[in-house]
Amino acid sequence: MTKIYKLQNQIKHYEWGSAKLLPQFLGIENTRGTPYAEMWMGTHTGAPSKAEIGSTQINLKDIAGDLPFLFKVLGVEKPLSIQAHPNKTKAHEGFNNEEEAGLALNSPMRNFKDSNHKPEILCALTPFTFMAGFREPADIHRSLEEFLNVLPQLKEIISPLLRAIDTGSLAVFFRNLYLFSNLGREYFSNLIADIKIDKTGEALTPLQWELMKNFASQYPNDPAILSPLFLNLVTLQPLQAFYAPEGVLHAYISGFGVELMANSDNVIRGGLTPKYVNIPLLMNIVDFDPFFAGVFSPDSSSVYRYPSLCDDFSLSIMRSEGESIELCENGPVICLVAEGELTTCGTKFKKGESFFVPENTDTPSLSGKYTLFAAASGIS
Repeated sequence: MTKIYKLQNQIKHYEWGSAKLLPQFLGIENTRGTPYAEMWMGTHTGAPSKAEIGSTQINLKDIAGDLPFLFKVLGVEKPLSIQAHPNKTKAHEGFNNEEEAGLALNSPMRNFKDSNHKPEILCALTPFTFMAGFREPADIHRSLEEFLNVLPQLKEIISPLLRAIDTGSLAVFFRNLYLFSNLGREYFSNLIADIKIDKTGEALTPLQWELMKNFASQYPNDPAILSPLFLNLVTLQPLQAFYAPEGVLHAYISGFGVELMANSDNVIRGGLTPKYVNIPLLMNIVDFDPFFAGVFSPDSSSVYRYPSLCDDFSLSIMRSEGESIELCENGPVICLVAEGELTTCGTKFKKGESFFVPENTDTPSLSGKYTLFAAASGIS
């Protein structure tokens, strides 16, 4: 027997969200201009979904148990914090330590909301720009040198970073970044915010300068203003995706997309945020090996599964021009209609709507013209 449940999902109104992207996707009015940042789909205690049964709604957890993944839709208008997520061992230790210290789950000083790791995959629905992973030390060195050519006044502040990167240790470089004095932070952020760039060299792009200037205006005196110099800068095109393992330093900058991760809300921040920043803890979480986020592009087939290195989740995309095909994943699976509309099990779903297919149920057939994302457990 085939059984599905339509979902009602909760919205997170974080300051970095967009007043248009997510509301337009969901087909709702946002006359107040409230930032809509994330829609959560899953069983995480931070914002569990509801499943419709007739005219009533019950917690999805009552049907699904604890799902190993958390599925989101993101609308990013302002940059998110520079951050990294822990592996299972560090998440377990960190959560227990904060529990023993008596930190409330809603405390602004809290880093670990649960004891789970948080690898994740992001798939773009519009062009989506982000930074992720340390660049090679030689590339960072060239960018810093060109930066100094434009702003030689900062030689005394930047020279220690050049010496640190010459050691070959990205950990030493990152630690030195946060040793800037308060006066030095104020000086370089003011210079960056006010500079006018007429042309750029080979080691720095106009986008890197634009981002640093924006960061300096939004987060003055934050050393992470320089992050476009040492993190890889990537723009995904619609339906392209990238996978971020635990420990990879990253920050989303702008765009609209879906994100699938292990069932966790653990975030260790390192800057570009008014929220709590814990650099010693971040140093213990971050992987300081150079890392370039590979971009995954789906082929033209009706079903494509994005590569993942995590047993907790699998993300697939289905596209149909009217033919009836079976759902590509076995339950438990959360499905999100990203474009068009489809009919399954006698129920019609339009863009922005989602449904849950439990375990041990027959695979449903889908008909219509649509693009659908399927978030499932594990890798097949």
